[in-house]
Amino acid sequence: MCRNIRTLFNFDPPATDEEIRDAALQFVRKLSGTTKPSKRNEPAFERAVDSIAACARELLDSLETSHPPHNREEEAAKARARTLSRFA
Repeated sequence: MCRNIRTLFNFDPPATDEEIRDAALQFVRKLSGTTKPSKRNEPAFERAVDSIAACARELLDSLETSHPPHNREEEAAKARARTLSRFA
């Protein structure tokens, strides 16, 4: 359920708003125990996603590091290799 919750800090290019929102959505889904809220709970669900996405953006923008940024393509290749060895 949490497949989109990944490390988003210190990448080149930086995390997009869409990536941050996807992670926030997965987080709220995990907390609420549902992938699609009822109509009655939909406004609260969306407010939570928006709030968490805003907090995540604020966090990512305020973090500092002396480590050079990770390359997205290299990290994706490493992840694919781990998946292949895991499920081969």
